Amino acid sequence: MGETPRLIATDIDGTLIRDDHTVSPRTADVLARISARGTPVVLVTGRPVRWLKMVYEQLAEPLPAVCANGAVVYDPVNDEVLRADPLAPHHLAEVARRLRAEVPGISFAVEILDSREMRHEAHYPLRWDVDPAGIRPIETPEELLSVPAVKLLARAGEQNPDAFVELIAAAVMGLAEATHSSSSGLVEISAAGVTKAAGLDWYCDRLGVSAADVLAFGDMPNDVPMLSWAGRGVAVANAHPAVLAVADEVTTTNSEDGVAAYLEKVFGVD
Repeated sequence: MGETPRLIATDIDGTLIRDDHTVSPRTADVLARISARGTPVVLVTGRPVRWLKMVYEQLAEPLPAVCANGAVVYDPVNDEVLRADPLAPHHLAEVARRLRAEVPGISFAVEILDSREMRHEAHYPLRWDVDPAGIRPIETPEELLSVPAVKLLARAGEQNPDAFVELIAAAVMGLAEATHSSSSGLVEISAAGVTKAAGLDWYCDRLGVSAADVLAFGDMPNDVPMLSWAGRGVAVANAHPAVLAVADEVTTTNSEDGVAAYLEKVFGVD
């Protein structure tokens, strides 16, 4: 990568925003100034589309987003999904069958309609959702697996997240991708080949930007493919060990505005 990247890609939770879920004024200002100079900034997140509004409300303008760990590419200006790569119902059914056989007590939820809505089994533990109108329990077991899902979510009580994702990944190998971005044992399952890197690569190809010219920021295992793919991958100091291992550089923590601090140096913004 040259001195100045042609595109900035950043994870949201644990990376761009502080631990209180706020975008600092410093961060919002830096992103706005870089965008105004003509360098695209893209949010690349495990979040569904419906969880972006609370971030957009804190930015000068909404930014394009690669959501659901790469399964959805979203244009907020036109409220349009540019691309979606969901798990087909027959793949969902096979993944669920394998995991139910492997993990007693496992429970599922699905992100559907390009992650604008969520359906979950009655015993699936909901941690938080900013749009309760978009989520509801399924009425029949078949409903869970009847429509394409951009993400299948799996829980089985409190689990060691790294060990649990290894177990899930081994069970769905060749059929789907499994990753995690939480500390509570939530595994996020996508269609085979769907990662943050793949979704971002598709978007960059539309803009004529190569991986070598991308500067990417992340903090959790679901960011590893993106940071490995980008010309320059930067981890925040509070990142998971797997992310620190693949990062080209490390900036300060998310609560210390690590992304903003790094961008200020690269773009000469203060």
